[in-house]
Amino acid sequence: MSGELVCSVPEELRNTEAEKNDDDDDSGTHYLNSDERPCTHLQRAERPGNGNLPDTFQTDHLLYYERFKAYQDYMLGDCKTSEVEAFTAEYLEKIVEPCDWQAIWHTDVFDVLVEVVEVNCKELKAKVELVLPMESESRGCDLTEESMKALLEATLHKVPLLELSVVYDESGDFDQTALALEHLRFFYKHIWRKWDEEDEDDDFDYFVRCVEPRLRLYYDILEDRVPAGLVAEYHSTLALCSEKFQEFSSLRSGLDSDSESEQDNVSMVEGLRLYEQLEALKRKLRIFENPLLRYVLGYKVNSGQQSCRAKGPRLAGGRVVHLVSASATVHQLQSLITDKLMPHYSSEEFEVQFHSDPVLAVNACFEGDVVIVCPGLYSITSSISIVDSIEVEGYGLPDEVVIEKRNKGDAFVESTGANVRLSNLKFIQHDAIEGILCVRQGKLEMENCVMQCETTGVIVRSAAQLGMNMCDLYGSKGAGVEIYPGSICSLVGNGIHHCKEGILIKDFADELDAMPKITMVNNVIHNNQGYGVILVKPASNVPFNKCLSTGVVPAYLKVATKEEESEDTGVKSEADIDDDDDVPVIVVEEVCPAIKHGHSVSPDFAEGNDLIKQELVATSAKKHRLQKNRMKALGAMQADENLLSQEMFISIHGNQFKHNGKGSFGTFLY
Repeated sequence: MSGELVCSVPEELRNTEAEKNDDDDDSGTHYLNSDERPCTHLQRAERPGNGNLPDTFQTDHLLYYERFKAYQDYMLGDCKTSEVEAFTAEYLEKIVEPCDWQAIWHTDVFDVLVEVVEVNCKELKAKVELVLPMESESRGCDLTEESMKALLEATLHKVPLLELSVVYDESGDFDQTALALEHLRFFYKHIWRKWDEEDEDDDFDYFVRCVEPRLRLYYDILEDRVPAGLVAEYHSTLALCSEKFQEFSSLRSGLDSDSESEQDNVSMVEGLRLYEQLEALKRKLRIFENPLLRYVLGYKVNSGQQSCRAKGPRLAGGRVVHLVSASATVHQLQSLITDKLMPHYSSEEFEVQFHSDPVLAVNACFEGDVVIVCPGLYSITSSISIVDSIEVEGYGLPDEVVIEKRNKGDAFVESTGANVRLSNLKFIQHDAIEGILCVRQGKLEMENCVMQCETTGVIVRSAAQLGMNMCDLYGSKGAGVEIYPGSICSLVGNGIHHCKEGILIKDFADELDAMPKITMVNNVIHNNQGYGVILVKPASNVPFNKCLSTGVVPAYLKVATKEEESEDTGVKSEADIDDDDDVPVIVVEEVCPAIKHGHSVSPDFAEGNDLIKQELVATSAKKHRLQKNRMKALGAMQADENLLSQEMFISIHGNQFKHNGKGSFGTFLY
């Protein structure tokens, strides 16, 4: 790869750099002296098939930083939008061989071998001659030597540089020309927009504002770092923006500024409407091109709104059982009919449909349908999006019904249905960038499922509800379960292990965000890198310079552990909480089934459960007081206790915390 970097440096710059370092034996640039002819470092790109055209240079596999360096250092520099054409022409004049090199002239209907006799860098065109005898390949047309000569004469033998690919040459004399044409071609195909030159703000650095973010987005998409839904939305927005710009340009060119006719007035109104639409689309594209905003805004719209369109019941009535099986024996079908179909789905309202892909089966569902996945390994590349109230169950043990996903760009399972149920399934992630399961809204019940995570685990968004019973979750590089404010989460009898954090409970700084309602009973949370359970919440606003002057570290710069005293962490005893008038209605279930039935409980386990309850109660009480103070500040004579009260149900007992790296429970203050 270092060889390719050497080839991407222009000849003039290589000579200058060599002269500067001529006296330095260790400079590493001695092999760049102009006296030496460099050997080629670009690979040969063999043409497919058995055609008679020669091979070209392979230039379409350049890395991000190679293109970044070429555009920043050599082609564009710090030019403004209005200067892009001039800077590009200057770059080509320095790099591209002016004549006497062969290339493949590539169009949609033919490829033909030509000889370049002159290059016009300002027009981005080259004057060419047909190589005789003619070597060509055509697609859907009859191409003769006479017809090609006639075409060249009609174009004055000038063809766009973007349509030329340099013929491979082992001497290395044309490597720079091949790279320059590749950078030019890539720039006008993936970076440049027709409306860029019309931007009213021409004082910014074009590379910083446009080239870098668009180049980064291109490689993020290429390397599957962007969810597929967002990629589709981006491409459709870009195509629509190009279409609107073409309409706007055509309408504008037909307007007469001195005319006062009714038709021109109507056209001006239509032009203003197109202009507003165009500006809105351009703003949306800038959101996509910004690495932060594309997830905070773009993906929220893409996944949150589009995926929530439920189909509802079938208009004709009835329900469908979707059977998913790549193949099955007669005995397996007989068992399925006897054990599952006849006892539960034999009424006339049910019919059976067969699928080989679980994604297609779920997409075909209406409200009330059932998906039964037969034993087998199912590899999918797109996400499973559940928008209706359906059931998806594996026929067998979880290890026998396995669904694995290999595409990086999508979430694995997304649920927005009002009442969804998953059972007896195993989900395996590979090379993912999204979580394994996200409950965005509605209610999801999971039972007896196994989740082998790659990034984050299960995410429960605000206003969503999750019931997770007797499941096994492991391998998350983030938290096994992320619980957002305002959600309802019930975790009973699960194993959550070998994650960075076991369970993460999020409490946002806005006091209007409700605390989640949490049930955690008889879970085994073990062998996680950090805490078994961690609460993320805002810290008090203590000046940092005061911390430096006094040498006292404030609470928000620390991670609270179970060894800290309750007075330092703000945790009150339950007696104190009951005496505080500002505390909301909080229901805390204290009965431990093990004690109730006379079994012994480890003191460490009991202490871990108590710490979680105390911290959640204290956090809810603090948020309640903030709400009350805010309402009083707005001028209310007396806060409405019914409005302020946020009931937080906490049922936390019987959980076992073993071998977690930082302990059973902690808080992260930001």
